[in-house]
Amino acid sequence: MLWDIFCKVIDNYGDIGVCWRLAADLAARGEQVRLWADDTSALAWMAPQGCPGVQVMPWAPGTSAVTPGDAVIETFGCELAPEFIAGIARKTQATDQKIPWVNLEYLSAEAFAERAHGLPSPVLGGPGAGLTKHFFYPGFTPRTGGLLRERDLEARQRAFGARQRAEWLARHGIPEAGERLISLFCYEPAELRSLLAQLANGPAPVRLLVTAGRAEAAMRAAMGQETTLQAMPGGRSMLSVDYLPMLTQWDYDHLLWVSDLNFVRGEDSLVRALWAGKPFVWHIYPQHDDAHHAKLEAFLDAVAAPASLRSFHRAWNSWGNAPLPALDLPAWAQAAQSARAGLTAQPDLAQQLLRFVAEKR
Repeated sequence: MLWDIFCKVIDNYGDIGVCWRLAADLAARGEQVRLWADDTSALAWMAPQGCPGVQVMPWAPGTSAVTPGDAVIETFGCELAPEFIAGIARKTQATDQKIPWVNLEYLSAEAFAERAHGLPSPVLGGPGAGLTKHFFYPGFTPRTGGLLRERDLEARQRAFGARQRAEWLARHGIPEAGERLISLFCYEPAELRSLLAQLANGPAPVRLLVTAGRAEAAMRAAMGQETTLQAMPGGRSMLSVDYLPMLTQWDYDHLLWVSDLNFVRGEDSLVRALWAGKPFVWHIYPQHDDAHHAKLEAFLDAVAAPASLRSFHRAWNSWGNAPLPALDLPAWAQAAQSARAGLTAQPDLAQQLLRFVAEKR
């Protein structure tokens, strides 16, 4: 089928990242996809090679007045242009073939994801009067739409052995000196300085691999321009820092695989950290009314996070006044591997979406 996926970019790393992975995953399963986005600039470094079967389309006034494909995905409530909605109505009337119109929602482990997943939303007025839109909720339980996961992901992870790890590190100029590797992808956590102090004064050498963008800016603000901390409390430092360039989506996966602990943010990197099966900490996007606290707690419940991981998440996300606790990687690793095993046993998002759309047609 021909799919139209629409994306309004709010965060270049988040919305467009999820949409590209979905488009590429559908294409890998034999589908044709037009990915409409109002800002495609991030794809230049995120997916520079493109993907067979995926056509990137500029979403601007007038460009939506085209004939819709066989299924329409409106991501994150981005609201289709009236002329495109009118096109859905015209094609439906002309062909007597339903064109599934799906609103792909944000990922959440909260209970409403199960309740609202798959629900219809009849269109009562405007150019789409008489059509029905359906809500599709990604999630962590069999009663939701699942998580994005390519069919060959496990095989690629198994093939990424010691040699591939060494080659990846060398290609990015990262010395392999037996240090613990920690990746950092975050917003501006208030506890970043506390984390640096903990790592710098820890019992073993650590190398922090900092992603480009906001994480790099936060790091430089916290520690200046040095690549190795020299003046942390205690007069010594066990911490070295490397700043990474913008990474393709595949390279970001490799970063998660080579690291012993991953700090992630947003939706796409959280899911990729789950599939990596390594200990991870999620920096959830903060909301002014603290609604993200309930979302974070629901996620920690969904992955059966141990007490130490819950405490660390709350401190990292500025929830309460408790200081940042110590890392507990053995317990966190066990929780991560258990969560990955349980989630891998469930159908992935693209698989469920294909089935859902087929039923609505």
